[in-house]
Amino acid sequence: MNMDQLKRQAAARALEEVRDGMQLGLGTGSTAKHFVELLGERVAAGLKVIGVPTSEATRADAERCGVKLTTLDEIDHLDMTVDGADEIDPELNLIKGGGGALLREKIVAAASDRMIVIADDTKWVPMLGRFPLPVEVIPFGLGATRRAIEQAFAECGVSGQMAVRKAKGGVKDGHVFVTDGGHWIVDAELGRIADPPRLAKALSAIPGVVEHGLFIGLASSAVLAGGEGIRVIERRKPKGDWK
Repeated sequence: MNMDQLKRQAAARALEEVRDGMQLGLGTGSTAKHFVELLGERVAAGLKVIGVPTSEATRADAERCGVKLTTLDEIDHLDMTVDGADEIDPELNLIKGGGGALLREKIVAAASDRMIVIADDTKWVPMLGRFPLPVEVIPFGLGATRRAIEQAFAECGVSGQMAVRKAKGGVKDGHVFVTDGGHWIVDAELGRIADPPRLAKALSAIPGVVEHGLFIGLASSAVLAGGEGIRVIERRKPKGDWK
């Protein structure tokens, strides 16, 4: 079974949690795309749901699949968000943002009663940090922001190379990657993050940092698909508990 089939298996398992009338956050990325496609099949068969997309790419996918959409300006909460992750640790802390949608993904996840993370089992790690940590920044004053990020890293006992993300493919190839919100992303190669909640708080306090890819206390459960089947891991602490 290839990686794409595993991702679709995880998406199908998460779809079992969807009920008629739900308001759903729709994640971004290759695994979340499978969920949107499978959700569209259920909608075509009569399921009534409404979704909030976490990126313009997901919006386009959902519209193509016939999923009715809304915004967080029009509804006051979401029953559930289903999204992927670049890394998941045993506390269900995440690194997200490889696709560049971390800001909207975090807004939507925080507005949800539950967040189900779907992934193939290669995303499960004993400690976060192998995947580069995305930090979404405002272009203005980037030098000052980077110095403040480096100081936060030092205070939290981590270090690594940082690079402004470049766009890949098409006419924008090689130019600075620009998020849906008009910001840039700095990717930090940290290797290991011993205290993700501490680093998350330190980065959030920096002027110029719009958001970072550490999702702490947001995931309620993770659905991991591997060669031996599906594993579902439930979060041991209440959603939003950072301690």
